[in-house]
Amino acid sequence: MTYLNGKTILLGVTGGIAVYKSVELLRLLTKAGANVHVVMTKAATEFVTPLTFQTLSCNPVHTELFNLIQEQEIGHISLADRAEIVLIAPATANIIGKIAGGIADDLLTTTIMATKAPVLIAPAMNVNMYQNPIYKENEARLRELGYHFVDAETGSLACGWEGNGRLAKPERIFDRASALLAPSDLKGETILITAGPTREELDPVRYISNHSSGKMGYALAKTARDRGARVILVSGPTCLEPPLGIELINVESACQMRDAVFSMVESCTVIIKAAAVADYRPALRSNEKIKKRGKNLTLELEKNPDILTELGQMKKPPLLIGFAAETNDLQTNATAKLTAKNLDMIVANDINQEGAGFNTSTNIARLLYRNGTVEPLELMSKTRLADIILDRAGALLKDKR
Repeated sequence: MTYLNGKTILLGVTGGIAVYKSVELLRLLTKAGANVHVVMTKAATEFVTPLTFQTLSCNPVHTELFNLIQEQEIGHISLADRAEIVLIAPATANIIGKIAGGIADDLLTTTIMATKAPVLIAPAMNVNMYQNPIYKENEARLRELGYHFVDAETGSLACGWEGNGRLAKPERIFDRASALLAPSDLKGETILITAGPTREELDPVRYISNHSSGKMGYALAKTARDRGARVILVSGPTCLEPPLGIELINVESACQMRDAVFSMVESCTVIIKAAAVADYRPALRSNEKIKKRGKNLTLELEKNPDILTELGQMKKPPLLIGFAAETNDLQTNATAKLTAKNLDMIVANDINQEGAGFNTSTNIARLLYRNGTVEPLELMSKTRLADIILDRAGALLKDKR
């Protein structure tokens, strides 16, 4: 879910080789439905022409301070008033120093001085400049004044140096901008989310697992963070990059996941169990690789702890939301799980439906509630579904209280 759709965004571009990444950032913003107005400093135009940004934004690019947009309109004031968020990417040491010092001598700095919108700054510079005490003092001052930053990354720099100072990936800047415009309706809540599969080892080489990618749980974690919650993500093994700004606990087995959940449960107001937890584990784990012997191999399995059932049996459990991935009798099986585990809500999906199975970025869900209400949902992205689930969780919390 992105909160940038329909928003008016001012993208400030300053002079640096990383300007080419701003083109990609602009593409992401416009694809999300944002109305983007670009302001370029004179130095920025030496790297990429204004025509590139104008073509992608479908709006005139602004470069001059003394240039009236309309007959009665003062450019920097108009831009400052229209912007719902201001992004500066890349932001050089020079522009950051000017903003920190209250200098407003071009279109971008005067617009920033005049705006009441949140300002998000993505620095990009040589590593020695980035570590310079003067720069650090300027950044610290702006942070204290309420400006927001996407920290520069470490890697090879255009100047040939290696270290901090590389512009953050456009996707990171985009996510941070979306988070700044998200509602803060979950502020004060602590939401624990489980995600991904678990692995039950047979020996040092093999394990029993399932097809879960973790995408649903990670989408929930990112969306809950954006909406102001403290997020604890208990994750089985995945290939996903965890969202910034959350508390991540990595686990392998169902027993490890159970221990992690119960170590944090007392501080949680909501628990969303999106992980696909193995129901069984090998009764005996071999310390050595099991060799091939004969035509067949018989494995004895024993039941894993049922984390949701244990949570539902607490005297005062947090709000509990479970998931049910089914291949048949979706509503019957999901209703039985909702009742047996004492859940407030369950998210059910038929994995036989195209776009609703494992390892996809979409889902087709049916939300079932404790009071018997059923809410069918159409095919949508998992990020959009995460937003709806959290909407419903917020409403259930109010009712519960």
